[in-house]
Amino acid sequence: MQVAQRAHSRGRILAFMFRDGWPIKLSIASVVVVAMLVLAAAIIGLGWQGARQALLDTASRTASDAGQLITEKSRRMLEPAQATLRLLASDPLANARTLDERLTRLRTLSDVLVSNPLASAIYMGYDDGSFFLVRPLNSHAMRQRFGAPPKSSFLVQSLQMQANGQRVGEFLFFNANREFLARQAKPDYRFDPRVRPWYQNASGSSATLSSAPYVFFTTRQLGLTLSQSTVNGGGVIGIDVVLDDLAAKLQELRMTPNGQLALVDGQSQVLAYPDMRRVLMPNGETVGFKKVQDLGEPSLAALHALKSEIGKVVLFDVQGKEWLGVKLPFDVWQGEGTELLVAAPSDDLLGDLRDKRTRLAFFIALMVLLLLPLGWWAGSAIGRSLDRLTCQAARMVNFDFSAQSGVSSLVREVNNLSEALNDMGGTIETFLQVSQTMATEPRVDNMLEQVLDQLVSATRCTGGTVYLWDHKTGCMQRAALVGTVQGYESDTLAQTQSGTDHVVSGSGVGLLRQELRGRKGALEGLLVVQHVDDSRHAAVAFEDFVRKLSGMLAVAIETRQLIAAQKDLLDAVIKLMANAIDAKSPYTGGHCDRVPHIAGMLVDRMTQDSTGPYASFALSEEERYEFHLAAWLHDCGKVTSPEYIIDKATKLETIYNRIHEVRMRFEVLWRDAEIDCLQGQLAGGDGGALLAAKVQQQAQLQDDFAFVARCNVGGEFMADADLERLRALAGVRWTRYFDRRLGLSTEEARRLGNTVDTLPAQDLLLADRPDHVVDWGSRKPAVEKDDPRNLHGFDMVLPSHAQNMGELYNLGIRRGTLTDEDRFKINDHIVQTLIMLRSLPWPAHLSRVPDIAATHHEKLDGKGYPRKLPAEQLTIADRVMALADIFEALTAADRPYKSPKTLSESLRIMAFMAKDQHIDVELFRYFLHSGLWQTFADEFMHPEQHDAVDVAALEKLLPTAA
Repeated sequence: MQVAQRAHSRGRILAFMFRDGWPIKLSIASVVVVAMLVLAAAIIGLGWQGARQALLDTASRTASDAGQLITEKSRRMLEPAQATLRLLASDPLANARTLDERLTRLRTLSDVLVSNPLASAIYMGYDDGSFFLVRPLNSHAMRQRFGAPPKSSFLVQSLQMQANGQRVGEFLFFNANREFLARQAKPDYRFDPRVRPWYQNASGSSATLSSAPYVFFTTRQLGLTLSQSTVNGGGVIGIDVVLDDLAAKLQELRMTPNGQLALVDGQSQVLAYPDMRRVLMPNGETVGFKKVQDLGEPSLAALHALKSEIGKVVLFDVQGKEWLGVKLPFDVWQGEGTELLVAAPSDDLLGDLRDKRTRLAFFIALMVLLLLPLGWWAGSAIGRSLDRLTCQAARMVNFDFSAQSGVSSLVREVNNLSEALNDMGGTIETFLQVSQTMATEPRVDNMLEQVLDQLVSATRCTGGTVYLWDHKTGCMQRAALVGTVQGYESDTLAQTQSGTDHVVSGSGVGLLRQELRGRKGALEGLLVVQHVDDSRHAAVAFEDFVRKLSGMLAVAIETRQLIAAQKDLLDAVIKLMANAIDAKSPYTGGHCDRVPHIAGMLVDRMTQDSTGPYASFALSEEERYEFHLAAWLHDCGKVTSPEYIIDKATKLETIYNRIHEVRMRFEVLWRDAEIDCLQGQLAGGDGGALLAAKVQQQAQLQDDFAFVARCNVGGEFMADADLERLRALAGVRWTRYFDRRLGLSTEEARRLGNTVDTLPAQDLLLADRPDHVVDWGSRKPAVEKDDPRNLHGFDMVLPSHAQNMGELYNLGIRRGTLTDEDRFKINDHIVQTLIMLRSLPWPAHLSRVPDIAATHHEKLDGKGYPRKLPAEQLTIADRVMALADIFEALTAADRPYKSPKTLSESLRIMAFMAKDQHIDVELFRYFLHSGLWQTFADEFMHPEQHDAVDVAALEKLLPTAA
């Protein structure tokens, strides 16, 4: 019963396994086995023939290449000598008739021998039987052979025909410098060049002729002779050329270790062989060549004996061994029938091929066995592909739409499903990327380009464009373009249709137009995508997708345009404030505009430099905008500074110049002098003396007032004697008849107090009255370091009073026109700048605007204001602002308390400030060498301020760079 149940269970399992066909694993394993068996038969049957023929073809090509190399090598050996012969054919040596004349050409001929080591000798045979030869003596054996002196380098062999028909033979020896060493008479030198073959062959011919190769008797080297008739026909010039390298080249070109190569002439003589010692044989006083049959190489002898076609590879047997051989033509020198014989035993080429055939059969059989599991593995791989598709779908269910590597399978349906899942995931991921781009990219143009590119890619369109509605011009302006869109090549559109428009042209190109409207329905732009006319893009889902995406895009555009408009408004308000501050004072107009200009120029140059001290300095777009705002707001606190102090051109100036009050007092004294004189005369006094006293008194009054007026104007320094004179004048009294308590404001009456004004009163000419002093009261600023109300880190010295309008006190100012109280009030603008700007809700990326704007009066030595910050707390932006503010202030031509300074004066003052650690030395050095000061001067400074600037001299004032 149990056995029956187990059998039934196995049957159910098999029925389940095979109910839809064979399993993938079993099917693929069967196909692999059958394919491998067929492949084995094909490889074993055809491999041998193909490999054998390939080796034979390779051998044939190798032999042909060897022949070409030998031929080319031989030609290159002869080319220098041939060129030399053509030049020497017209050399003056051809016309030389005496030995002395011929020796004048020794240096030319010896230079040829030195530059061409293959040339063994150069000689000239004349039509009268004379002979002239130059030979190098470059070995001890050569010098011994000719009995030459030890330092001989060249031998001249001369045979001169005399007028009486006698022959004079001589050997002349020369050293390496062509200096004569010795002369040997050779009376037995009997030689007639005219009977030599080289002379007879070349005589009467303009071509260069060569002899057959032979072994030179003197040097035992393989060579040949080149000869050519002279231009005037008076003789023949010849050169012996050495061919020793030819045998060495044959050794290099063997196809196999047992291969043989030989160069054989038409008489079967072996002219060149790798081992020339086996070729050469003595023949009396000469040396000859062995015939190929006597060389001792049966393969070469058999190949030479074959009547085979030139250039065709043949197979032949030698002593029961198969050889492969080929005869190659060789036509480099004279002599018919010269051939290059190339032979190699077939075992060298095919010996391993038989073993490879056996190994291949064994290998294929082994592969059949090994690939049986491969079929099973391939089926499993397809199953795993399906599993990966399931995992891929599961990741998408879990909101992971990132790009996947996909599934590669032999089953088409699996690949199609994998591609569809990838496309779906890519579309969803692109949609998420579009959403992220619209949410994070701040610039409209960048956002539109990225979104449009992603949209075109996700929807498989061929192109797209976005236009934005320009409310000023009333038309559409192109903002982004991907690919090309038919009919929308223009950068502007005059008008647009409303709603959605989907048109397919007859050319199979479709255009989908969708208006972009914001939250309130306002027109923001137009989206146009171009696609091919197919079922996917004809679906309503495609239009719906683009419509929904366009709504998101329109809101993103609207949001960014609102942000851009708010940013433009902020810039405009800031510039409005800066311009208002400049307009508030006619003496500082343009300062708030010029400082941002020079500061911006400097930071832009620094960020562009890739070398130097600021190569690593960089500002992001947000940091550059932060610096821009700080530069425009650096003096916003001046809105609280009283104009009469900012514009204080004279010492007595408050709301007006109080010198007029002082002058009126002098006028009173003038008239008092007139009255005193007249009254004295009426009383019977001496009229002349009274008149003289009046004139003297009035003259003194004129001089004293002129002095007071000069003191009021201010200057660089006031002497102690002038202060003493002022104090003396202050003691002069004048009579006042009117109550000075009348017509006062509440504040003025408060400062005057309850004092009784008894009239007439004797007032001082220059007074420092208690009511001239204005106390701080409840408005005392919290700028002292220990003030508990000081929340901003100020560290300033606070004057005792808010204002001191004392006349003597103000006229006694030693430099300029400002009192300590006035100067604090002016310096207080930077305090107010920091307080005002810190009270604003700056976003995080603009949080340093207050600090950058309010730090331009700090110094690197820690003695600046308002916070006495040390150098390590001053950023590069802070230091740039300080330098820009100082440079503009020095070069400004609209200040009431100083005359405009020239470029050189301003930069010199700044050099000393850098030396004293008031400004950054390296930054000033960079500014100095950048030349930006010249650009600023050309735009803003008066022509008379332009002068020559000695940068090298200013550099010497600065501390040495670290």
